[in-house]
Amino acid sequence: MSAQGPSPKGRRKYKVVILGDGGVGKSALVIQFVCHRFLEYHDPTIEDSYEQQCRIDDEPAHLDILDTAGQTEFTAMREQYMRNGEGFILCFSLTDRRSFDELITYKHLINRVRAGEEMPIIVVGNKCDLEQKRQVKYEEGLTLARQLGGGKYFETSAFLRKCVDEVFHGIVREIKMKEKERYELSQSPQKKPGRVRKLLTTLQPSHLFRKGVHFKHKD
Repeated sequence: MSAQGPSPKGRRKYKVVILGDGGVGKSALVIQFVCHRFLEYHDPTIEDSYEQQCRIDDEPAHLDILDTAGQTEFTAMREQYMRNGEGFILCFSLTDRRSFDELITYKHLINRVRAGEEMPIIVVGNKCDLEQKRQVKYEEGLTLARQLGGGKYFETSAFLRKCVDEVFHGIVREIKMKEKERYELSQSPQKKPGRVRKLLTTLQPSHLFRKGVHFKHKD
């Protein structure tokens, strides 16, 4: 299944990957966000791609959302998609503690596939409408989100459309924030003259003068 539309020229496209065990409601969340409807039954996902245009913080955005398979037999396929992702939504079911515990495995997978990169991550506890079947406390979800490096945690209901937009808008904000941090780091005056600064801090003064480096002293 795919929901796609033309991307207006010049509009920024954000590549989002949603990960989690099978049956936690990943597809239901995406379909609710894109199509504004809830499916009572959905065939197990192998890989679905959705595109949605919206406005986030009064700026146009084009989301390219990859809904991945939760089954272990599709791990290799999932890794391939992850290489192009810019932000990740890690989803579990509040009624299934095992799916909550498995999020650490997905984070390890991201770390391995995107080694050396600090990727934007949001943790989502879905099915909050089934409060009587809850197995994971809100505080546990929030703590895990912080441990996984994101800090952002939402409890959602695809059935009630609760906090659905907040999740997808939130991951775009996280992507933009990381981009800004990387840009500012690349433009930092502390980073630009790295070789010169290293030379000045490692060489002895006698070496500096032999190399023609002079200092002005104030009286």
